[in-house]
Amino acid sequence: MKYLHFHAMPGGRLSGRLRVPGDKSISHRSIMLGSLAEGETRVSGFLEGEDSLATLAAFRAMGVEIEGPDAGRVRIQGAGLHGLAAPAAALYLGNSGTSMRLMSGLLAGQAFDTTLTGDASLSGRPMQRVVRPLSDMGARIDATAAGTAPLRIHGGAPLTGIDYDMPVASAQVKSSVLLAGLYAAGTTCVREPAPTRDHTERMLEGMGYPVRREPGRVCLEGGHVLHGIDIDIPADISSAAFFLVGASIAPGSDLVLEHVGMNPTRTGVIDILQRMGASIEVNNARDVGGEPVADLHVRSAPLHGIDIPPELVPLAIDEFPVIFVAAACAQGRTVLTGAEELRVKESDRIQVMADGLNALGINALATADGMQIEGGTLGGGRVDSHGDHRIAMAFSMAALRAQAAVEIRDCANVNTSFPDFVGQARQAGVDVGTAG
Repeated sequence: MKYLHFHAMPGGRLSGRLRVPGDKSISHRSIMLGSLAEGETRVSGFLEGEDSLATLAAFRAMGVEIEGPDAGRVRIQGAGLHGLAAPAAALYLGNSGTSMRLMSGLLAGQAFDTTLTGDASLSGRPMQRVVRPLSDMGARIDATAAGTAPLRIHGGAPLTGIDYDMPVASAQVKSSVLLAGLYAAGTTCVREPAPTRDHTERMLEGMGYPVRREPGRVCLEGGHVLHGIDIDIPADISSAAFFLVGASIAPGSDLVLEHVGMNPTRTGVIDILQRMGASIEVNNARDVGGEPVADLHVRSAPLHGIDIPPELVPLAIDEFPVIFVAAACAQGRTVLTGAEELRVKESDRIQVMADGLNALGINALATADGMQIEGGTLGGGRVDSHGDHRIAMAFSMAALRAQAAVEIRDCANVNTSFPDFVGQARQAGVDVGTAG
């Protein structure tokens, strides 16, 4: 399974109705905050992918009673803010950067020591971006000389609220500081240079924790209480994005994606694709548990290249691998700047996507903070995902417009965010299979 590859045949069109798995960001937070709440939290739509299951296992290891997941349903008996217990061993978080960065803040306020570890990919990702502000609050965290995991978090350190200006827009850093702020004396504020996903703030408010929000700034005071609630997790827009692009580029496609999370800090992919000419209708908009949700109706349409507006970059940061595929199928040039964050994801997504598109005959030039892509004709061939789930899924969609089969290497990590991707892709009309 470790060396699973995808084999995608050319052509096809997408049709029917599809509900992709639950939102990964909200799934993580439901376990974390549900564990810190008083009383029971009941979750439906939980993503049973490797990343969110790693978070669930970590809180079980700290003594939290969790039932499930069973068909996306989870019951959490909250331990309260001060009810976690010291784990018997290091907490292994697999490939999940969200788990490691958010839990660093949460664990900085505990009375016991913890060590956070991960796989080779996670162990190479930068952690100083959270260690630095948490240290300013009084946390004692040891990282490697390179500023990476494993992270050793020393318990018992008194935390003090800070007013933190994030140098780079990052929901993970913002959330890590806010979670530490639950345990800090005084007020903790975070300023962000551009809007980032606000699932942490929404869930805190939903659980009755007072949060003060203003444009570009969020604050909270330590010492309040979280209360267990029911959480209905919408379908993940990051997973839906592959099918939004697939249906846009495959002639004759007509697809409805159901119950998709439409948090305004996450909808940049829709704005970008619509600017490129995509036909995406937002229907049946509603609010579910504090999160906006809608059904998305997407039909194939001719796309054209654009200069992607910088203000949309943080709102689509996880969707750029498949946006690059849309750009490869568009007429003209697409230019992305201001996205240097893509170089420190599960892979260097700028370079890996440029290499893959070049291998398929597309003129894609990687730059320090983005890419320039000339739309053209996709050929077939072999590309390497470098163990990055979003790159593997993006190139599966590229085959819809390819002239020959596309073989994608090293795809096992798709299970981190979309366990049945191949099954749902085939259901929608993508001719993709697996090989060992």
